[in-house]
Formats: sequence, C-alpha cells, structure tokens
Amino acid sequence: MELDVAWTVKWLQLCAEAMAEHRVELIELDRAIGDSDHGENMDRGFQAVLAKLADGPPETPSAALKLTAMTLMSTVGGAAGPLYGTAFLRAATSLGDAARIDPPAWAAALAAARDGIVARGKAEPGDKTMVDAWTPAVDAARDAADGGKADSLAVLVAAADAAEAGAVATDPMVARKGRASYLGERSAGHRDPGAVSSALILRAAVEAAA
Repeated sequence: MELDVAWTVKWLQLCAEAMAEHRVELIELDRAIGDSDHGENMDRGFQAVLAKLADGPPETPSAALKLTAMTLMSTVGGAAGPLYGTAFLRAATSLGDAARIDPPAWAAALAAARDGIVARGKAEPGDKTMVDAWTPAVDAARDAADGGKADSLAVLVAAADAAEAGAVATDPMVARKGRASYLGERSAGHRDPGAVSSALILRAAVEAAA
C-alpha cells in the first residue's frame, strides 16, 4: 500500500481503535506512576480526531497530521496533548505538500516528531518517557531507509518494533521527568505509559499499510 492520504487516514483511524482497546491498560500504567488519566485522555483525543476526519477528508498526509495535531492539543489533557500535538505538527511540517510518503520521508517525519517531543518536554533517552520509544524508532527507520532497498512497509515495521522494545526498556528505569519523577526510585519496575501509547501509534501505522 502506498503511504498516501488514504493510508494516513486509515492509520489515524487505527490509532483511535488502539487507544480505545488499550484505554484501561494505559490507565493502569499511569495509575502506578502518574495521574491515571493517560488512557482516558488518549482515547478521548483520538475519538475527537475521528470526528474531525469524518467532517471531510484531508487532501494530503500533511493536512491529516496537522488536523490531528490541532485536535489533540485541544482535547487531550495533561502533558500528552502538547507533546503529541507537537509531534504530529512537526511531522506534518516535515512532509510538506507531498502526496506520497517514501521511506526517507517517513524516517524524516518521525525524526521531526521526536524532536518536537524533546523540544516540548525537555526529556532525553533514559528519562523514562515517550522519548524512549521514539528515539529507537527514529534510529531504526533511518537505518532501514538509508540503504535505499527497504520498502515502506519494512521501514514502518522497523520503527514500530523498535518503539515497542523501547517501551519495554522503560520498565527498570528511574523516571527523571514528569510526575513519575516525583516517585524517585519507586518509579522503577513500571512501564512508562507515554512510551506504550507511542508504540501503539507506530504499530497502527504498520497495520494501516499491511
């Protein structure tokens, strides 16, 4: 499947399905080290994205991502709204007016999204945040795209696999950013909910292309 606007819309629809399906899981993860509202917020935000998409189809992948960014910023509470909103907005800017996304463009859009999250949240790898999912995803996508032989699906899979591994790797970390950092050493042993929701989003991108 080409990574065009139809794929982008399908990806966002599958993101909404994933947030609804994993809502309780994300709530439980956030209850352990946060405000227990991450699942509720992400579900609400992506349901709002669905409603916006139903109002009229975007013309380009970038337009779909910009719509998502604006909707998440206005409907998702806590830190997640600004962080994900910035991520989708930076990705949209990276893609420009292109009708299709090739592997290098996808890798560049992921990097732009990650950089937006870092700029907004000031977190680094190892801080036990969503950056711990996004950074390995960016690296994996770049590695897969740089050879020039990987097709779009292979690059999507590489990013999603790396994000999932990155989320798991947050388990033993001691949080250094966000509300979880208030717990100090007690934050170790819990998976970061933002890293998990990030991995769900990138896995949905794979499913949209499969």
